Amino acid sequence: MSFRFPGVHWTVSELTHYVRDLFENDHQMHDVAVMGELSNVSRPQSGHIYFSLKDEESTIQCVMWRSVASRVVYFPRDGDRVIAYGNVTIYPSGGRYQLYASAIESVGAGDALLQTEILKDKLAVEGLFNPDIKLKLPTLPVTIAIVTSPSGAAYHDMLHVITRRWPIAKVQLVPTSVQGSEAPAEIVDALSAADNINADVILLGRGGGSIEDLAAFNSEDVVRAVAATTTPLVSGIGHETDFTLADFAADLRAPTPSAAAEMATPDHNILREKIYGDLKRILEAVTYKIQMITLKLDEIDSVLRALSPTNTIQSARQRLDHLRSICVSGTTNNICAKRLTVEKFDHLLTSLGPDAILDRGYAIVTRAGTTEIISDPNVISKGQLLDVVVAKGKFEVEVGKIASQE
Repeated sequence: MSFRFPGVHWTVSELTHYVRDLFENDHQMHDVAVMGELSNVSRPQSGHIYFSLKDEESTIQCVMWRSVASRVVYFPRDGDRVIAYGNVTIYPSGGRYQLYASAIESVGAGDALLQTEILKDKLAVEGLFNPDIKLKLPTLPVTIAIVTSPSGAAYHDMLHVITRRWPIAKVQLVPTSVQGSEAPAEIVDALSAADNINADVILLGRGGGSIEDLAAFNSEDVVRAVAATTTPLVSGIGHETDFTLADFAADLRAPTPSAAAEMATPDHNILREKIYGDLKRILEAVTYKIQMITLKLDEIDSVLRALSPTNTIQSARQRLDHLRSICVSGTTNNICAKRLTVEKFDHLLTSLGPDAILDRGYAIVTRAGTTEIISDPNVISKGQLLDVVVAKGKFEVEVGKIASQE
């Protein structure tokens, strides 16, 4: 069964262009001023500014071309309440209506941003952001808990960085949604679970987004849960320009999830080089110290040897040996000299002794039967008996004639 509708059949493009013509032919759409809260502000390399304006019920997409954006003094930020001036038309490729802004001015902070600032002041007064209570990150973490959405790019980015920098770490994912009305309660439960698994550090992260996308991390419950963790926590929420209250409560804030993983982990290559370098310096220092101690010990050993009783005894013994040698030599020489003298005198005495005289033909005359030597003829008389000793023996004679000595 089919239905037929009366009237003209439109293509999508024809209908879109028709509606655009309605906007462009409506002069009220050529110069409008729209007040709302900024979100999703971005300025790519092209120089154009893209943003959304919203209120409690509706959102409109806006763009400011580079030629206009280069002249604006005020640069729009997420959460600001502004008035945007321009014209409204249909963007054909997207089929949506949007505001082409020719000027923009601030009228103060938006409701969401204002509420966040009020909560920030309240929690700051309570001391949740006090730097003195921040925990120091471990130098060499073993277990790293990641609190994020398992389907988000942030988880894979952090995991990739950890695997590259510190592959020995044990990574444990504590899954949670990071956006939507249920996210705050889930994040609080996930932080509690991560704090109870004895991890060395917790990484809390998600990718970039609008102020609405990051709203869960400005939740009071989440901020209090971050501050209450007893495990060091690094936040890496959004992009570098994104700040949430959870960042202020964290022990360390990183500009991105990947940067959070880098801050929480050492680079094992750099650490290995440092260890090798330190080891080399230690070995060189120890070797030098050993050499210095060895030289000192050698010096002390020389001093001890010089002062050693053994050396003194050996020196004394050597001196005694020398003196004994001198004494022995002197005594020997003296004995030899004395012997020569004795031999000389012995020879002299021998040559002057009676036997030698007798050998030369002399004789010794004594009274017969006595030892009285007769050396004077006046003491003997004729007929007296005398003993005559010669070299070969002795004989007796009788005095016959005494010759006068005069």
